Amino acid sequence: MSLALSTSWNAFRHTDGKKIVSEISALGFDQIELSFNLPSETVEEIARLVNKLEIKVISLHNFCPIPKAVKRELALPDYYSLASSDEQERLKAVKQTKQTIQTASGLGATAVVLHTGRVEIPDRTRDLIELFNRGLKDSPEFRDLKSDIIRERAERSGSFFENALKSLEELNREAAARKVLLGVETRFYYREIPYLEELAEILKRFKGSQIRYWHDTGHAQLMENLGFCRHQDFLDLTKGFLLGLHLHNIIGCSDHQPPSRGEIDFKKLLPYVEKDTLKVIEAHHPASSEDLKESKKMLEVVFDGKA
Repeated sequence: MSLALSTSWNAFRHTDGKKIVSEISALGFDQIELSFNLPSETVEEIARLVNKLEIKVISLHNFCPIPKAVKRELALPDYYSLASSDEQERLKAVKQTKQTIQTASGLGATAVVLHTGRVEIPDRTRDLIELFNRGLKDSPEFRDLKSDIIRERAERSGSFFENALKSLEELNREAAARKVLLGVETRFYYREIPYLEELAEILKRFKGSQIRYWHDTGHAQLMENLGFCRHQDFLDLTKGFLLGLHLHNIIGCSDHQPPSRGEIDFKKLLPYVEKDTLKVIEAHHPASSEDLKESKKMLEVVFDGKA
């Protein structure tokens, strides 16, 4: 079994691609995912290492490279929303995603991981998390806020979801031409697209196409911890469509922990994982090198029994 490490772990500690790759390679990884915070110069440096067979890129997280004129610290995957009600912004999101698909093709990567936009309402997931962290998950205040969040999203989501589908139609054609697969990722914020029903519609509409599902373990567990649904609901719904995994753990509502530390039982993924499912550790700083070595060893035991 091959495990990749996302450059989201160390990209901000280095200014050139060779140092990013060298640090990851020293941990025993020979595959990486390029994260969404890499400027074009860094991606080009990593491409040269790929050409020299020093590293393999299996996936890219949209947008990669960073859109021009966007500051690196602001370059989030939803900087331009694929579901935007502003048609010019939606078209920018499509254009930048096509560039990521083209970059993925040039690097020989299998997949691009997508955020498919958001319902343009105030996000209150962090408000729920604050109550959770104060030990108020079972309080009337928490229940009322969660109900209000669900109601508001349901009332407003329709046109934004249609915009996301429109964008995916365009991107699916580009991905087919470039022979790249697209993974629609589980989201962290409740206002983001897709939630469960939307995910089901996407997979139904694009069945047999380049569009698949990308399961994020920490995000799915957050949805369970906040009481929106079960982690397993995402996996049951998408069985047979699973393209890849972002593997990170969560403590309460603090995700992107190293897989070796937290509350997720990764063995529960086994019934859903196929031989060719892409597996990417997506731990963030301050996870240490030792954390990642331990996580790599643990996940090798989980997925293929390697001791």
